[in-house]
Amino acid sequence: KPELTPILAQMVILTSLPLRTVETKFNIDATGFGTSNFQRWYSFKHGKEICSRRWVKCHFMNGTKSNIITSVKITTENEADCPQLEELTKKTVEHFEMKELSGDKAYLSKDNFELVDSLGGTFYVPFKSNSKATGNGMLWKKMYHYFMMNNEEYLQHYHIRSNAESTVNMLKSKFGDSVRSKLWTAQVNEVLCKIIAHNICVVILEMNEMQRWCNPILSNR
Repeated sequence: KPELTPILAQMVILTSLPLRTVETKFNIDATGFGTSNFQRWYSFKHGKEICSRRWVKCHFMNGTKSNIITSVKITTENEADCPQLEELTKKTVEHFEMKELSGDKAYLSKDNFELVDSLGGTFYVPFKSNSKATGNGMLWKKMYHYFMMNNEEYLQHYHIRSNAESTVNMLKSKFGDSVRSKLWTAQVNEVLCKIIAHNICVVILEMNEMQRWCNPILSNR
């Protein structure tokens, strides 16, 4: 049911809210979920017909401490990563304080630097080999020189994005790396259900971790 999709997307946000005071640093990334649908096309390069499995692309933002997913957008496999940053970031800062955001080179753009900065955070993304300091504004120039002159310090912030891979591993190892639904709307809803289930597991884990941390403190009072 298409009317279920926005409800499930809102549930992703709601299940992340118990950790809104815990998370201030975030990662952005995308991953795919395989489907049972196939596509065929003729490759002039190889001179033959090629058949491949279609997949659903999940763009997400997660907290670096708990791996909670704070915002998500589901697209086809052909959608680029970079344009998704604005929507995911704005949804996250509605409920979370964002001090840092890290992503890979797919998200490198002047607009993304300026967006995160306007929302009170700092965007850490590695520059490409052909990137230049000039031509993209003062903020781009500032971050470019930071990347070039304090590379080790810059990369310490950037490499926090490895937590995004941990989030993907947690999600797929528990709930699978493919969807069983045949229709597009059902596939989107199925992926959203996986993410809701992941967030619930994360919240339960964090509740137990915090309780374990608090108990020795309470017992010493």
